[in-house]
Amino acid sequence: MTDGPVAKVMIGKIEIGGGAPLVLIAGPCVIEDRDSTVKVAEDIAGICSRLGVPFIFKASFDKANRTSLDSFRGPGLEEGLEVLAAVSNEIGVPITSDVHGIEQLAGAAQVLDLIQIPAFLCRQTDLLTAAAGTGKPVNIKKGQFLAPWDVKGIAGKVNGGKNLLITERGTTFGYNNLVVDFRAFPMIRELGIPVIFDATHSLQLPGGLGSSSGGLRQYVPHLCRAAVACGVDGLFMEVHPDPDRAPCDGPNMWPLDQLDGLLKQVIAIHRTLSGMEL
Repeated sequence: MTDGPVAKVMIGKIEIGGGAPLVLIAGPCVIEDRDSTVKVAEDIAGICSRLGVPFIFKASFDKANRTSLDSFRGPGLEEGLEVLAAVSNEIGVPITSDVHGIEQLAGAAQVLDLIQIPAFLCRQTDLLTAAAGTGKPVNIKKGQFLAPWDVKGIAGKVNGGKNLLITERGTTFGYNNLVVDFRAFPMIRELGIPVIFDATHSLQLPGGLGSSSGGLRQYVPHLCRAAVACGVDGLFMEVHPDPDRAPCDGPNMWPLDQLDGLLKQVIAIHRTLSGMEL
Protein backbone atom coordinates (compact mmCIF):
# COMPACT_ATOMS: atom_id res chain seq x y z
CA MET A 1 0.00 0.00 0.00
CA THR A 2 1.44 3.38 -0.98
CA ASP A 3 0.24 6.97 -0.99
CA GLY A 4 2.68 8.05 -3.68
CA PRO A 5 6.00 7.19 -5.34
CA VAL A 6 7.75 5.89 -2.22
CA ALA A 7 11.30 4.79 -2.97
CA LYS A 8 12.56 1.31 -2.23
CA VAL A 9 15.51 1.04 0.15
CA MET A 10 17.59 -2.14 0.32
CA ILE A 11 18.87 -3.30 3.71
CA GLY A 12 20.94 -6.34 2.86
CA LYS A 13 18.47 -8.40 0.82
CA ILE A 14 15.41 -6.78 2.43
CA GLU A 15 13.33 -4.29 0.47
CA ILE A 16 11.59 -1.49 2.36
CA GLY A 17 9.03 0.80 0.76
CA GLY A 18 7.46 0.90 -2.67
CA GLY A 19 4.89 -1.75 -1.86
CA ALA A 20 7.35 -4.22 -0.28
CA PRO A 21 6.17 -6.38 2.64
CA LEU A 22 5.93 -4.84 6.10
CA VAL A 23 9.35 -5.02 7.76
CA LEU A 24 10.20 -5.40 11.45
CA ILE A 25 13.20 -3.70 13.06
CA ALA A 26 13.43 -5.13 16.56
CA GLY A 27 15.64 -6.17 19.44
CA PRO A 28 16.50 -5.14 22.99
CA CYS A 29 17.14 -1.49 23.79
CA VAL A 30 20.81 -2.09 24.52
CA ILE A 31 23.35 -4.92 24.31
CA GLU A 32 23.49 -6.48 27.77
CA ASP A 33 25.88 -9.33 26.94
CA ARG A 34 26.78 -11.46 23.95
CA ASP A 35 24.81 -14.61 24.72
CA SER A 36 21.51 -12.93 25.59
CA THR A 37 21.73 -10.65 22.57
CA VAL A 38 22.32 -13.51 20.14
CA LYS A 39 19.52 -15.51 21.77
CA VAL A 40 16.99 -12.68 21.45
CA ALA A 41 17.98 -12.19 17.81
CA GLU A 42 17.55 -15.91 17.18
CA ASP A 43 14.13 -15.98 18.83
CA ILE A 44 12.81 -12.95 16.93
CA ALA A 45 14.24 -14.29 13.67
CA GLY A 46 12.42 -17.57 14.24
CA ILE A 47 9.10 -15.82 14.81
CA CYS A 48 9.55 -13.62 11.74
CA SER A 49 10.59 -16.56 9.57
CA ARG A 50 7.44 -18.49 10.48
CA LEU A 51 5.25 -15.47 9.74
CA GLY A 52 7.06 -14.34 6.60
CA VAL A 53 8.09 -10.98 8.04
CA PRO A 54 11.40 -9.46 6.89
CA PHE A 55 13.50 -8.79 10.01
CA ILE A 56 16.34 -6.42 10.86
CA PHE A 57 17.92 -6.82 14.31
CA LYS A 58 18.50 -3.74 16.44
CA ALA A 59 20.40 -3.28 19.70
CA SER A 60 22.46 -0.30 20.84
CA PHE A 61 26.16 -0.59 21.65
CA ASP A 62 26.00 2.73 23.51
CA LYS A 63 22.94 4.63 24.73
CA ALA A 64 24.54 8.04 25.01
CA ASN A 65 21.30 9.97 25.67
CA ARG A 66 20.24 8.41 28.96
CA THR A 67 18.25 10.43 31.50
CA SER A 68 20.82 10.05 34.28
CA LEU A 69 24.61 9.87 34.40
CA ASP A 70 24.23 6.58 36.28
CA SER A 71 22.00 4.96 33.63
CA PHE A 72 23.23 1.79 31.90
CA ARG A 73 24.70 2.65 28.48
CA GLY A 74 25.91 -0.68 27.11
CA PRO A 75 29.33 -2.17 26.30
CA GLY A 76 30.56 0.60 24.01
CA LEU A 77 31.57 0.70 20.36
CA GLU A 78 34.27 -1.96 20.03
CA GLU A 79 32.72 -4.69 22.17
CA GLY A 80 29.22 -3.84 20.98
CA LEU A 81 30.13 -4.16 17.32
CA GLU A 82 31.70 -7.54 18.04
CA VAL A 83 28.39 -8.72 19.49
CA LEU A 84 26.41 -7.33 16.56
CA ALA A 85 28.81 -9.00 14.13
CA ALA A 86 28.14 -12.28 15.95
CA VAL A 87 24.41 -11.79 15.45
CA SER A 88 24.95 -11.13 11.76
CA ASN A 89 27.20 -14.17 11.30
CA GLU A 90 25.29 -16.65 13.46
CA ILE A 91 21.68 -15.64 12.82
CA GLY A 92 22.10 -14.31 9.30
CA VAL A 93 19.94 -11.19 9.60
CA PRO A 94 20.75 -7.55 8.79
CA ILE A 95 21.66 -5.43 11.82
CA THR A 96 21.37 -1.82 12.89
CA SER A 97 22.42 0.29 15.86
CA ASP A 98 22.53 3.93 17.00
CA VAL A 99 25.48 6.07 16.02
CA HIS A 100 25.97 9.16 18.19
CA GLY A 101 29.14 10.67 16.77
CA ILE A 102 31.09 10.99 13.52
CA GLU A 103 34.03 9.20 15.11
CA GLN A 104 31.90 6.04 15.47
CA LEU A 105 30.90 5.84 11.81
CA ALA A 106 33.99 4.20 10.32
CA GLY A 107 33.83 1.22 12.65
CA ALA A 108 30.05 1.01 12.61
CA ALA A 109 29.84 1.05 8.81
CA GLN A 110 32.04 -2.05 8.65
CA VAL A 111 29.50 -4.05 10.65
CA LEU A 112 26.06 -2.46 10.37
CA ASP A 113 23.73 -2.91 7.41
CA LEU A 114 21.70 0.14 8.43
CA ILE A 115 22.99 3.17 10.33
CA GLN A 116 20.51 4.63 12.80
CA ILE A 117 20.57 8.28 13.90
CA PRO A 118 18.89 8.95 17.28
CA ALA A 119 16.02 11.42 17.44
CA PHE A 120 17.92 14.00 19.49
CA LEU A 121 20.61 14.12 16.75
CA CYS A 122 18.32 14.18 13.72
CA ARG A 123 19.35 17.74 12.74
CA GLN A 124 23.10 17.39 13.27
CA THR A 125 24.22 18.24 9.76
CA ASP A 126 27.80 16.96 9.98
CA LEU A 127 26.68 13.64 11.46
CA LEU A 128 23.97 13.15 8.82
CA THR A 129 26.20 13.96 5.86
CA ALA A 130 28.97 11.74 7.25
CA ALA A 131 26.50 8.89 7.76
CA ALA A 132 25.34 9.23 4.16
CA GLY A 133 28.99 9.29 3.09
CA THR A 134 29.53 5.74 4.38
CA GLY A 135 27.37 4.45 1.53
CA LYS A 136 25.16 2.57 3.97
CA PRO A 137 21.39 3.13 4.21
CA VAL A 138 20.46 5.54 6.99
CA ASN A 139 17.46 5.45 9.32
CA ILE A 140 16.81 8.80 10.98
CA LYS A 141 14.46 8.98 13.93
CA LYS A 142 12.35 12.12 13.65
CA GLY A 143 12.97 14.30 16.68
CA GLN A 144 10.21 14.64 19.26
CA PHE A 145 10.44 18.39 18.65
CA LEU A 146 9.79 18.34 14.89
CA ALA A 147 6.72 18.59 12.69
CA PRO A 148 6.34 15.99 9.93
CA TRP A 149 7.12 18.54 7.20
CA ASP A 150 10.42 19.38 8.89
CA VAL A 151 11.67 16.02 7.64
CA LYS A 152 12.21 17.54 4.19
CA GLY A 153 15.18 19.56 5.41
CA ILE A 154 16.65 16.53 7.16
CA ALA A 155 16.28 14.38 4.05
CA GLY A 156 18.15 16.97 2.01
CA LYS A 157 21.23 16.33 4.12
CA VAL A 158 21.27 12.60 3.30
CA ASN A 159 21.88 12.21 -0.44
CA GLY A 160 18.79 14.27 -1.14
CA GLY A 161 16.64 11.69 0.62
CA LYS A 162 18.00 8.64 -1.21
CA ASN A 163 18.74 5.41 0.64
CA LEU A 164 16.93 6.88 3.64
CA LEU A 165 14.29 5.75 6.13
CA ILE A 166 12.47 8.05 8.52
CA THR A 167 11.21 6.67 11.82
CA GLU A 168 8.32 8.35 13.60
CA ARG A 169 8.61 8.03 17.38
CA GLY A 170 6.07 10.45 18.82
CA THR A 171 6.03 14.17 19.44
CA THR A 172 6.49 16.01 22.74
CA PHE A 173 3.09 16.69 24.30
CA GLY A 174 3.62 18.65 27.49
CA TYR A 175 6.04 17.45 30.13
CA ASN A 176 7.14 13.77 30.23
CA ASN A 177 4.70 12.69 27.56
CA LEU A 178 4.55 11.95 23.84
CA VAL A 179 1.70 11.72 21.35
CA VAL A 180 1.57 10.20 17.86
CA ASP A 181 0.11 12.30 15.06
CA PHE A 182 -1.04 9.73 12.53
CA ARG A 183 -1.14 12.37 9.80
CA ALA A 184 2.66 12.26 9.92
CA PHE A 185 2.86 8.90 8.14
CA PRO A 186 1.30 9.95 4.82
CA MET A 187 2.89 13.39 5.07
CA ILE A 188 6.40 11.92 5.23
CA ARG A 189 5.67 9.23 2.66
CA GLU A 190 4.55 11.94 0.24
CA LEU A 191 8.22 13.00 0.21
CA GLY A 192 8.98 9.60 -1.35
CA ILE A 193 10.66 8.29 1.79
CA PRO A 194 9.71 4.96 3.45
CA VAL A 195 8.36 5.45 6.97
CA ILE A 196 8.94 3.23 9.98
CA PHE A 197 6.84 3.52 13.12
CA ASP A 198 8.65 3.19 16.45
CA ALA A 199 5.84 1.72 18.52
CA THR A 200 7.71 1.34 21.80
CA HIS A 201 9.52 4.70 22.04
CA SER A 202 6.29 6.46 21.09
CA LEU A 203 4.91 5.18 24.40
CA GLN A 204 7.88 6.28 26.42
CA LEU A 205 7.37 8.84 29.19
CA PRO A 206 10.70 10.72 28.92
CA GLY A 207 12.16 11.28 32.36
CA GLY A 208 8.83 10.18 33.78
CA LEU A 209 10.39 8.20 36.63
CA GLY A 210 12.72 10.99 37.71
CA SER A 211 16.09 9.36 37.10
CA SER A 212 14.81 7.29 34.16
CA SER A 213 12.01 7.20 31.62
CA GLY A 214 8.67 5.54 32.19
CA GLY A 215 6.41 3.97 29.60
CA LEU A 216 2.96 2.66 28.71
CA ARG A 217 3.69 -0.61 26.93
CA GLN A 218 0.08 -1.80 27.27
CA TYR A 219 -0.83 0.49 24.37
CA VAL A 220 1.80 -0.83 21.95
CA PRO A 221 -0.70 -3.07 20.08
CA HIS A 222 -3.16 -0.21 19.63
CA LEU A 223 -0.58 2.10 18.07
CA CYS A 224 0.92 -0.68 15.93
CA ARG A 225 -2.45 -1.56 14.45
CA ALA A 226 -3.28 2.08 13.76
CA ALA A 227 0.10 2.82 12.18
CA VAL A 228 -0.07 -0.18 9.87
CA ALA A 229 -3.59 0.85 8.89
CA CYS A 230 -2.11 4.24 7.94
CA GLY A 231 0.28 2.56 5.52
CA VAL A 232 3.69 2.59 7.22
CA ASP A 233 6.44 0.55 5.59
CA GLY A 234 7.66 -1.08 8.78
CA LEU A 235 7.56 -1.27 12.53
CA PHE A 236 10.35 -0.60 15.01
CA MET A 237 9.96 -2.26 18.39
CA GLU A 238 12.28 -2.77 21.30
CA VAL A 239 11.67 -6.32 22.46
CA HIS A 240 12.98 -8.07 25.57
CA PRO A 241 12.41 -11.46 27.23
CA ASP A 242 11.77 -9.77 30.59
CA PRO A 243 11.18 -6.02 30.16
CA ASP A 244 10.59 -5.37 33.85
CA ARG A 245 14.16 -6.51 34.56
CA ALA A 246 15.78 -4.77 31.60
CA PRO A 247 18.53 -2.23 32.44
CA CYS A 248 16.92 0.49 30.31
CA ASP A 249 13.62 1.30 28.55
CA GLY A 250 11.88 -1.58 30.31
CA PRO A 251 8.54 0.21 30.87
CA ASN A 252 7.97 0.65 27.14
CA MET A 253 9.64 -2.47 25.69
CA TRP A 254 7.40 -5.23 24.33
CA PRO A 255 7.67 -8.76 25.86
CA LEU A 256 9.27 -11.27 23.51
CA ASP A 257 6.69 -13.94 24.30
CA GLN A 258 3.92 -11.64 23.05
CA LEU A 259 5.57 -10.68 19.77
CA ASP A 260 4.12 -13.52 17.70
CA GLY A 261 0.52 -12.60 18.48
CA LEU A 262 1.02 -8.92 17.80
CA LEU A 263 2.74 -9.53 14.46
CA LYS A 264 -0.13 -11.75 13.33
CA GLN A 265 -2.54 -8.87 13.95
CA VAL A 266 -0.53 -6.26 12.03
CA ILE A 267 0.20 -8.65 9.16
CA ALA A 268 -3.53 -9.23 8.74
CA ILE A 269 -4.14 -5.47 8.58
CA HIS A 270 -1.27 -4.91 6.16
CA ARG A 271 -2.44 -7.67 3.82
CA THR A 272 -6.01 -6.40 3.90
CA LEU A 273 -4.92 -2.93 2.85
CA SER A 274 -2.32 -3.97 0.27
CA GLY A 275 -3.44 -3.01 -3.19
CA MET A 276 -6.41 -0.98 -1.98
CA GLU A 277 -6.87 2.54 -3.25
CA LEU A 278 -7.74 4.92 -0.44
